[in-house]
Amino acid sequence: MGQTIPKNASIIDDLSREAPAASIGTSWQLFTDQVMGGVSTGTMSREVVGGRLAIRMRGDIRLENNGGFVQMALDLSPDSGVVDASAWSGIELDLYGDDQEYGMHLRTSDLTRPWQSYRQSFRALPKWQTIRLPFAGFSPYRTEIPLDLRRLRRLGLAAIGRAFSADLAIGGLRFLS
Repeated sequence: MGQTIPKNASIIDDLSREAPAASIGTSWQLFTDQVMGGVSTGTMSREVVGGRLAIRMRGDIRLENNGGFVQMALDLSPDSGVVDASAWSGIELDLYGDDQEYGMHLRTSDLTRPWQSYRQSFRALPKWQTIRLPFAGFSPYRTEIPLDLRRLRRLGLAAIGRAFSADLAIGGLRFLS
C-alpha cells in the first residue's frame, strides 16, 4: 500500500531539518561505486553554498574496476515503502553546481536490481537555479518495466559515467504540479 502525498504538500526537502534528515522524515545517504568494487570517492555535507543552506555532494568519479559513480539518494517513505506520486507531473530542484552534467535517478518498488532506474540528465550551473524534470522525461535504464509513479520509492542525484570531479549542491526539492 502506497503512501499518498497530499497535493498541497509538494515539499520533499526544504532543508528545515538537521542534516542528513529531509523534510519528509527520511535521511539523505551517500553511495559510491565502492559498493561494487569501484574506486570513486565522495562526501556529503550540509553547508552554505552561494549564500544558501544546501546539502552538498563532492566526489572524484573514476572508471577503474568497472566503477564510475557517486550518488546522494533519498528514500521517499520513512518505512522504505512506496509513495504515490501520480498526482504530480515531475520534480523541481534548486541546484548549484560546477557546470557539469548530472543525473536524477528514480527507483520504484518494481525494480529488483541495484543498477536499474529511471533516469534524466541535467546540467548544474555554477549559480543557484531551479530546474524542472518532468516524469515524462525519465527513461528506463536496464529495465523494460514502465515507470509507475504510484510505486515511487527513492530518488537520487548522481555523478556518473565518466571520470571527473563532481560538486553539486541542492537547496530544495519538490514535486512539480
